[in-house]
Amino acid sequence: MNEREILAILQRYWGYGAFRPLQEKIVRSLLSGRDACVVMPTGGGKSLCYQLPAAMTPGKTAIVISPLIALMQDQAAQLDQMGIPAAVLNSSVSGSEQSKIQHRAESGEYRLLYLSPERIALLQTVAWLKRVPISFFAIDEAHCISEWGHEFRPEYRQLNSLRKNFPDRPIAAFTASATKQVRHDIIQQLKLRDADKYIMSFHRANLRYVVKESDSQNQPGQLVNALRNYKGSSVIVYAPTIAKVEETVDFLGENGITAIGYHGKMDADERRSNQERWMSDEVRVMVGTIAFGLGINKPSVRAVIHLSRPKSIEQYYQEAGRAGRDGEAADCVLLWQKRDVGLLTHFISQLSDPQEKQRAWGRYHTIRNFVESAGCRHRQVCEHFGEIPKWETCKACDVCGYLPAWLMAARKLEKKRKKKARPMRLREQAPEFPHFGSAEPAEENSELREYLREWRRGRAKEDGIPAYVVMHDTSLAEICAVLPKNLIELRRITGFGEKKTELYGAGILAALEKFRTGARASEQKEPEESPTEATLRLLRKGHTFEQIAEIRGRLVTSVYSLVAKMMERGDLEFDSQWLQAGRQQQIEEACKQLGMGRLNPLKEALPPEISYGEIQLVVAFLRSQQTAR
Repeated sequence: MNEREILAILQRYWGYGAFRPLQEKIVRSLLSGRDACVVMPTGGGKSLCYQLPAAMTPGKTAIVISPLIALMQDQAAQLDQMGIPAAVLNSSVSGSEQSKIQHRAESGEYRLLYLSPERIALLQTVAWLKRVPISFFAIDEAHCISEWGHEFRPEYRQLNSLRKNFPDRPIAAFTASATKQVRHDIIQQLKLRDADKYIMSFHRANLRYVVKESDSQNQPGQLVNALRNYKGSSVIVYAPTIAKVEETVDFLGENGITAIGYHGKMDADERRSNQERWMSDEVRVMVGTIAFGLGINKPSVRAVIHLSRPKSIEQYYQEAGRAGRDGEAADCVLLWQKRDVGLLTHFISQLSDPQEKQRAWGRYHTIRNFVESAGCRHRQVCEHFGEIPKWETCKACDVCGYLPAWLMAARKLEKKRKKKARPMRLREQAPEFPHFGSAEPAEENSELREYLREWRRGRAKEDGIPAYVVMHDTSLAEICAVLPKNLIELRRITGFGEKKTELYGAGILAALEKFRTGARASEQKEPEESPTEATLRLLRKGHTFEQIAEIRGRLVTSVYSLVAKMMERGDLEFDSQWLQAGRQQQIEEACKQLGMGRLNPLKEALPPEISYGEIQLVVAFLRSQQTAR
């Protein structure tokens, strides 16, 4: 197939006039039936590399293997919006629907079919797939097959049977983060034959890496000031533990920043709801553990902020790489603390396999060198993955001279705070710094932008899909600049293929006309009850700490921590009924002997039935008494 025909398909379905680097070569490899190993950084457009050749192969189906239900569903939804038949087979699909999908797949009705690695390993799945007209296999997150990778998953090892069961079908492996050793292991495990290798540069020039040491006193203020700078933009904040996620969400709420959380102990429906609210721009700030982000394809994330050291360079590269997927400038900020070492070594100590533990220690030393060294951050990342840059300085990291204005202002403030050796209280407002401008692309009409975003949220909710599936921010910005008057002009907007223009064109033009005649985005809702107000109200109603945790969707430890902080700042008086008889006296005696600087020595000295939360309450009570004297 010639270049003109391939570009016509790209324009027809995706609404793009040109490929990104390497995309066309990868597409041609798959169209010619060759095996391939593709390493393409997050945001490089790797999904298009297997979706486009699949769309160009009528009557045949590309089998895409992915471990992520959310990713499968989102990609299938996007393909549907583009007019490319696709389906998902996983645990979220009912039994009757699965039977229909399998029957249609045997008839070659789908261009792409998404399966999990667990399902592909089942004998009945293999037997059924042999009746499906398969064009090729595409394996996403392929680094999971390698024991040398940072996300090794045993179920991926079973994919080495694909070559045996389907010897004549091409196999293409895709990953965003793989060292040379991992790439070799992927090729060996999957038995790729004379594979075409495509390794894109690991240098994400639009990302600005900022790595700074912080501590428990200055980190909260730095976070608040950062988020105020990115006001109106989507941000991901990574916290190391579930408790830290909840503490951070509450802290931000107290400082006037609406944020939602995401972690593994949340109810599945709540996780899904929070993810959808963030994806649709209803809430801009997502605070999550590493459980959040895999399979998330939101192009307009302007910042990713880590509140502790990640476990590896690969993990950091992958998580930081969720910023700036639209190609616009974005900040990747890592605020590490010396105490992170304890948490990382704890995780490593939990590993039972000696070899895996050894590899984990290797990753630990690498990430430690990364955060503590004085070398260019971009260069360190590239060299880790086996790429030797030709440049010495990137001009886009803290080592090479880049520092966000909010962090420079925070540094000046910190010098003034040095004399006060106390942590920031929960209600204490981080000082207002000048807004130095968000990294969001400049648009002449911010009111129109907000109006179209609101229209997009409503349409996405109506269709049950993420907002970016309706329209990427880059397309929205272009509409604000061009102001298309008809479908022909809208069709020229980047990202609007034939099907998408047909689906949303009339609605977008109608929205533009309504805005022209005076319509505007809805006013912001009244602020919700703050975490402090909600907890105080429930305490006054006589609820226990356990009941408050359940009502507010928090861990019990988070409730204890919040109440302790409220007592220390004088918003709440201690109630001895919160503890069982005799425990307050035991804790007070321990405090007299050991002091109140750290909770661990107190916990070790007291009976095991006395919890950290109870110790926190008594310590806060004693501190409040000292302050009152």
